[in-house]
Amino acid sequence: MTAELLRLARYWGYRIACAESCTGGMVAAALTDLPGSSDMFERGFVTYSNQAKIEMLGVSLVTLAEFGAVSEPVASEMAEGALAHSEADLAVSTTGIAGPGGSEFKPEGRVCFALAMKHKPTLVETVEFGALGREKVRVAARDHALALLLRAMQ
Repeated sequence: MTAELLRLARYWGYRIACAESCTGGMVAAALTDLPGSSDMFERGFVTYSNQAKIEMLGVSLVTLAEFGAVSEPVASEMAEGALAHSEADLAVSTTGIAGPGGSEFKPEGRVCFALAMKHKPTLVETVEFGALGREKVRVAARDHALALLLRAMQ
């Protein structure tokens, strides 16, 4: 999938940024695995804490207080912040509960994603991966984020 992302990014002249919480840099790592990835990858933000989301991406304290870190509004502000704080053309974000744990309101395996592109509305979605275990949720979230980027470029 990353080879196709690289091919399409080169074709369109796109640069990518990512803003990650629950994936902890796994999306950035996947995007930089290939030789020549500097042609598509502009930068990544690993913003695990709420304070990092606020300081590095401009996520609103009000949004965090009202919806919590694992929410579509926060995912949206993360992706839009990554776009605003970079030279990228599109940005993807991940925020979720990898586990173990969770609550009845925000269960383990819930991950919120956003994809922001210059001059286009931000796409947000939530995926319930289920209680697969921390590693599997994080891998699934990484792969889903990459698929969102691929879909945006096709």
